[in-house]
Amino acid sequence: MSLDVSPTLLAEAEQGDIREEDFVDTVRTSLPYAYDLIASLATDLHDGQADFTDNQTPPPSEQERGQLLRALASDAIRTSLERHFGITLAFQNCHRVAAFRPGSRDGETYARFTSVRSQILNQSPEFRDC
Repeated sequence: MSLDVSPTLLAEAEQGDIREEDFVDTVRTSLPYAYDLIASLATDLHDGQADFTDNQTPPPSEQERGQLLRALASDAIRTSLERHFGITLAFQNCHRVAAFRPGSRDGETYARFTSVRSQILNQSPEFRDC
């Protein structure tokens, strides 16, 4: 799944750096399910006191699952979304994405969520093809 890059943004990129806000807007319009899910997690995190918020609901279709996988598999997309929303993202399976507070990568909760043990405990047969 590719991003829908406008001719203007492509021309700007060919000439040099682009504004990250323009890139994030391209992600928002190209991968709306992923963008909206991460925005929702960020809002929940910022509105609450918990160390993290996460999504455990599978996407409604393979198209939405593809958007989420595309967003989280790209370092540029993922880190731009982290900066845009002021969060740290972690990803465990084909749909369990979590938003952590910035700087949490050194913390116990983040380490536990991203551990090999947690990865094994969050597997199930229905995730085999995702």
